[in-house]
Amino acid sequence: MFPEADAEPRDVTEPIEAQPELVLHAAAWTDVDGAESEPEEARRVNVEGTRNVVALGAPVVYFSTDYVFDGTKGEPYVESDEPNPLSVYGQTKLEGERQIREGWVVRSSWLFGWTGKNFVRTMLDLGRKRGEVRVVDDQRGSPTFVGHLADATKRVLDLPLGTYHVAAEGDCTWAEFAGAIFEEAGIECRVVPISTEELGRPAPRPAYSVLRSEHTDSPRLPHWRDGLRECLERLTYA
Repeated sequence: MFPEADAEPRDVTEPIEAQPELVLHAAAWTDVDGAESEPEEARRVNVEGTRNVVALGAPVVYFSTDYVFDGTKGEPYVESDEPNPLSVYGQTKLEGERQIREGWVVRSSWLFGWTGKNFVRTMLDLGRKRGEVRVVDDQRGSPTFVGHLADATKRVLDLPLGTYHVAAEGDCTWAEFAGAIFEEAGIECRVVPISTEELGRPAPRPAYSVLRSEHTDSPRLPHWRDGLRECLERLTYA
């Protein structure tokens, strides 16, 4: 599955000679605000890039987002709900979904992990430097630990081809999530709730984007608090 640590690095410019049996397509333009000012670049990555992946001829697992919905439903979104993205990012991810001919579309939300740039790592950094942070409190979703999503993806492969919502149990606002991060990490930092309007970001976000599955055999993930604890433990020993 993974190359040995001392293996020779492969030249990524070389064509793929062997036909892949499966593609896990997690590459994406994820700069939500940047996509508003560079829509064509976002489309090249999220739509044309996905089209190129599909052209390999193998089944594809396409990881998508809660941002394909407009957030006006007021209750959890299920797979049969009609998408209506508010942002360029959400629109290009939805267009990417529609490129999939054979495979699984896995929609998840508010992803965080022990590597890369994400909300948990940002809050930990800010919390250690400041006594107070201002965080949006009028957007609600389900923060999902990437480790739990990865495990669930294995189970999705046993399901019929189609679209599945795979997100953590429970829900919260970004401000509530920030408070939980500081509590679990033992950091003294006050969270000041603010509105999306006060934050003033270029891209509109769905106010409510909790995802749940209407498929009885779809994987159920642990609560987001459990994912947060596992993530913090990985960060501690990283």
